[in-house]
Amino acid sequence: MTIELGNGIIFQINVSDGGVPKRAVRQAQVTPLGLVGDQHADTQHHGGPERALCLFSLERIQAMQQEGHPIFPGAAGENLTLSGLDWIQVVPGVRLKLGEQVLVEVTRYTVPCHTIEEAFIQKQYERISQTRHPGWSRVYVKVLEEGTICPGDRVKVYAAEAV
Repeated sequence: MTIELGNGIIFQINVSDGGVPKRAVRQAQVTPLGLVGDQHADTQHHGGPERALCLFSLERIQAMQQEGHPIFPGAAGENLTLSGLDWIQVVPGVRLKLGEQVLVEVTRYTVPCHTIEEAFIQKQYERISQTRHPGWSRVYVKVLEEGTICPGDRVKVYAAEAV
């Protein structure tokens, strides 16, 4: 039995030629290795099947903007900026249905690095560290079903499947 935990939308899809910030695109093809057209400058720490996409919350970005951080969608290197989700529920093991075709599973929290420091006051990129600020981290996902996504597509969050 699958339990739906909530839903939201894809606010923005972000890609880059390697590095940050990532720029917004109108649609993207999702494959088991991530978004077509997105590159990683550091493939030791980013990308691959278990880290195919990086997701983050628009509401977390907006809250940090209220704190004075110059962060904006794509500045923290996330591929998808999602809106309307209870971000506390987006934890390893949950699955997200992105639009009509794409299914992903959260594999882990990301570890922030200095490459995103310009998005934070006094370069305090640890502001989105799961260990220092639980519930404020980006997450990595693996792709279970590929397809095309667009901003505005619905996102449904499902509880981790019983093993």
